[in-house]
Amino acid sequence: MRITRIDHVQVAAPPDCEVAARAFYGGLLGMAELPKPVALQARGGVWFRAGAQELHVGVDEPFSPALKAHPGFVVDDLDELIGRLQAAGLEPRRDESIAGVARLFVDDPFGNRLEFRQEE
Repeated sequence: MRITRIDHVQVAAPPDCEVAARAFYGGLLGMAELPKPVALQARGGVWFRAGAQELHVGVDEPFSPALKAHPGFVVDDLDELIGRLQAAGLEPRRDESIAGVARLFVDDPFGNRLEFRQEE
C-alpha cells in the first residue's frame, strides 16, 4: 500500500457559510465549485477544485477556525493575489522565513489560516 496523492483538504466553517465561501473561494480566488453528492448536501458547505485537488468547506458546529493548521496553495502570481486580497479589504501577511520561497498567509472569511506561495 502507498498513498498516491491528496484527494482533498477540508476547512471548517460555521452554519450558513455557503454564500461567503462561494464569494471568497469561488469569486475572489477563482476556484471552480464542484457539485456535492446528493447524500451530503443536507450537511451544508461547499466543495471547490484547486488544480487536481479539492478543497471542501464543511460545516462544523460548534465552529472554531484553524489558526495554525492550514492548506497551502501554489499560485503563479503572488503579487496579483496580493492585489486581489487587498482590494477585497483583506490583509495578506508576507512570510520570508523560508529562504527562496515567496509566500503569504491570509484568513478566509471564517478565520481559517491559508497559505499561498509563488510557483517556481
